[in-house]
Amino acid sequence: MMKKTMVLLTVLMTTYLWAEVPMLQETPFAQVSKQIGKGKNVMLEVGSDSCRSCQVMGRRLHMVKLEHPEYPIFFVNVKKEREAAYKLKIQMIPTQIILDGNGKEVYRHVGVLKMDELDALLKQYIAN
Repeated sequence: MMKKTMVLLTVLMTTYLWAEVPMLQETPFAQVSKQIGKGKNVMLEVGSDSCRSCQVMGRRLHMVKLEHPEYPIFFVNVKKEREAAYKLKIQMIPTQIILDGNGKEVYRHVGVLKMDELDALLKQYIAN
């Protein structure tokens, strides 16, 4: 019985902690577009504030931005900006896109990235 209680308590605490972490703040696509092709790689997190998987990615990226506020990572909410989804050729959300300093797409992933995958991706493309 004690083991079940501990498992339940752990699940509840984890859920509570994740519920307290906000998502990465959204940036209007028009503003994001001004950052693309300016000589620095940028990461776009494309999703919606009402999508569960997008919320998970948004929380992970929020935590990254707290640690590395200099990283050019932007959340584009395609629920509010459908034209952005069309321009970015989004078929499913969440989608992560990395554009190089010239604005050329160098990476695209659909779905939730694990933290170790996200860390490796950021080290490869953004942290330089």
